[in-house]
Amino acid sequence: MLFRPRTSLQPLRLRTVRAFSRSTTLSTLPHAKPAAYAAAAGVQRLPQSQDRAFPPNEPLDNTFVGLTGAAIFHEMMLRHRVKQIFGYPGGAILPVFDAIYDSPHFDFVVPRHEQGAGHMAEGYARISGKPGVVLVTSGPGATNVITPMQDAMSDGIPLVVFTGQVASTAIGTDAFQEADIVGISRSCTKWNVMVKDIAELPRRINEAFKIATSGRPGPVLVDLPKDITASVLRNALPFKHTTPDHVTLALPTNPLVLPDPAQEPALIKQAADLINQSERPIILAGAGILSSPDGPTLLRQLADNGNIPICTTLQGLGAFDETHPKSLHMLGMHGSAYANRAIQQADVIIALGARFDDRVTLKVDAFAPAALAAQAEGRGGIIHFDILPKNVNKIVEATIPILGDVVENLAVLLPYIQPKSRDAWFADLDGWKRAYPFTFVPSKPGERMKPQEVVEELNAQCSARKGDVIISTGVGQHQMWAAQHYRWTHPKTLVTSGGLGTMGFGLPAAIGAKIARPEKTVIDIDGDASFSMTAMELQTAAQYNIGVKVLVLNNEFQGMVLQWQALVPRSFSPPALSDLFYDARYSHTRMSNPDFVKLAQAMGVHALRCESLADLPAKMGEFLAYDNSKPVLMECLVEKNEHVFPMVAAGKALHEYILHPSLRGRQ
Repeated sequence: MLFRPRTSLQPLRLRTVRAFSRSTTLSTLPHAKPAAYAAAAGVQRLPQSQDRAFPPNEPLDNTFVGLTGAAIFHEMMLRHRVKQIFGYPGGAILPVFDAIYDSPHFDFVVPRHEQGAGHMAEGYARISGKPGVVLVTSGPGATNVITPMQDAMSDGIPLVVFTGQVASTAIGTDAFQEADIVGISRSCTKWNVMVKDIAELPRRINEAFKIATSGRPGPVLVDLPKDITASVLRNALPFKHTTPDHVTLALPTNPLVLPDPAQEPALIKQAADLINQSERPIILAGAGILSSPDGPTLLRQLADNGNIPICTTLQGLGAFDETHPKSLHMLGMHGSAYANRAIQQADVIIALGARFDDRVTLKVDAFAPAALAAQAEGRGGIIHFDILPKNVNKIVEATIPILGDVVENLAVLLPYIQPKSRDAWFADLDGWKRAYPFTFVPSKPGERMKPQEVVEELNAQCSARKGDVIISTGVGQHQMWAAQHYRWTHPKTLVTSGGLGTMGFGLPAAIGAKIARPEKTVIDIDGDASFSMTAMELQTAAQYNIGVKVLVLNNEFQGMVLQWQALVPRSFSPPALSDLFYDARYSHTRMSNPDFVKLAQAMGVHALRCESLADLPAKMGEFLAYDNSKPVLMECLVEKNEHVFPMVAAGKALHEYILHPSLRGRQ
């Protein structure tokens, strides 16, 4: 049996295989463990493509001579220090699965669906800081990871995806499980390639890891025809092709990159001058500030040294302690009303690793009017730090664009920042915080509890150990309630799908995060509709004893879509929102759910249900105290018609938010 349930994520034992004689072994490499893999008995040794001529004085690596492409794959994983792979076997990728059979060098998790493998790899990458590695077969196996790759592309997550492919001679014949995955994935990867010769396999793998982790991280794909992974390498290769530390990318120069890097220090000094003279500055921290462990520390220094308030994007949550007085929480469509007001009235906006997507800016033409007015007068504007050139001036035109590593450039900026009191600015901010808090009407005895009450109870019971808790979410109302009512105090404690908004992301991402940090408490806050999309991955967690905790807020609806259907335009002022809402016409958004507790129990997972607010503290305590090495699920039956407020309708400006009904008289 290729994969078997294990009682823990302990390494599998290595199967003995016959090795070819080689003049160089992996034991000579300081970062690799000795292991000799060769063509397994019975594997057809297909003729190799025409030998490639290398310069006569090129230092050659004999390590891979006599190995199959599949065995070379295994050895390259060792050289890249891969410890975890997620994937699903199939015919076109079987040579690789055979080569890694019982390898002791990394763990392998087989999901219930290839999409689950991709999201697990995303969760693993976000928390470990290492690229997530995915290995799937051709055709549907490959197409099933398109959604995770696009998700990773949107949110800047490094994935290295290896797909099987039909034999080279069968490509273009509509062979069984053939799909042009290189063509299909072109728009959802940073780079992709089909390996056409076994001699190029190590180089392509090196390039894949390099590109996935360079600049703004993202997904890459390497397509592996079956004859390439089954054939045997007969000639030595240059060390520069087989050594991860010496990757040279033959990629075209990006015309958007500033040609003179010396311009950046001058621009940073200009940015500092603009910040120092400003009266109402604000920092917008995005995911880019979390690209380095130093990012949150430098962010705090910028806020303290310059006396500047901070708001974050969804993916930036945790970069700054939300219990700090300078925190304005999250910005955007469902962000805090006071963060939205502050951005609109700030004279200088310092965007750190944020790409100004539509959920943050809303109506672009009406975004940051005070900063633009200050720019026209030479006393303010928008300062945009970003590593990806195409993100600068794509949506919002920057007064001062600063390209490059966000954290490194922030370190250069800090010495120039001067202290300033800005008492009037903070007085306004404090007043807005008091006037427009995140709020809801508490449930009454006999009513279903509010979903916000569940999140607040979780927040309270985790408050003393926030640094040891990682939260993942699916996508929907529960995602926004988690963002609003859980206080984010530590970096890299949120794993969520922001750009693509992928329902079903939460559970598999939590599994990947838990594998990356098994000592942490990992909780998936999910909705019934989102959870249902990948619920079978609960069985994966049970099979491998991956101790994720799944908190399902069950309102029996696709809640966020329901919210748009439920809002009645004539109940708002102005009534010109009739084109945005649907007057309580609930078209196909009601869910007919299984009994989630029994479903979890059928998969060998401990499960409990909470039906009342009175029982919530005890049930939450039981849920959190359950064995951290085993999965557990708690279903909470919550109010069906609760909405997420504040809310800014699409096409409206950030300051045109819809408040909770209890606050609307203050708007």
